[in-house]
Amino acid sequence: MFNLILFGPPGSGKGTQSEKLIVQYGLKHLSTGDLLRSEIAAQTPLGMEAKKLMDKGQLVPDEVVIGMISSALDANPQAKGFLFDGFPRTVAQAEALDKLLKLKGTQISAMIALLVSEEELVKRLLNRGLTSGRSDDTNEEVIRARIVEYRNKTSVVADYYKQFDKFSEVKGEGTIDEIFAALQQEIDAYMEA
Repeated sequence: MFNLILFGPPGSGKGTQSEKLIVQYGLKHLSTGDLLRSEIAAQTPLGMEAKKLMDKGQLVPDEVVIGMISSALDANPQAKGFLFDGFPRTVAQAEALDKLLKLKGTQISAMIALLVSEEELVKRLLNRGLTSGRSDDTNEEVIRARIVEYRNKTSVVADYYKQFDKFSEVKGEGTIDEIFAALQQEIDAYMEA
């Protein structure tokens, strides 16, 4: 089983590349945001607990998110692997995920981060804001704050996976196909290791 964490700041092309990677490698996409929404829609006990917290403007605790990931893993026993999107965002989450995966007899195979310059990210997000309807994509100040937030929070997760030789970076600028080819090269190297 190949389990990949794809990382990158807002506007780095994670969504676009995730879709291509899922098709290429037969991975199951695991977005914590999507999991939360589907658990709430299905009115599962975890979903109801999460909704209560979210309605109060509180963050959903790691244990609840890990519980949802556990359910998603169990629901997809035939998966060739999982692509984790937006998780883990902290070292505590990475450790909890590793513990869960170990219980399931698997592990994170690689964490790959898309590297994109701040100016390129700002340009992409402002362009996306013209059509996305997302207010956080229309204000340059907000965009720059999101990029700083991403860098501050995720660099520690990258450091966590570096200690296990499971971290690499791919240039996230160029054509979609060039970036995808670079990602494939990294993934294939991890699969052969």
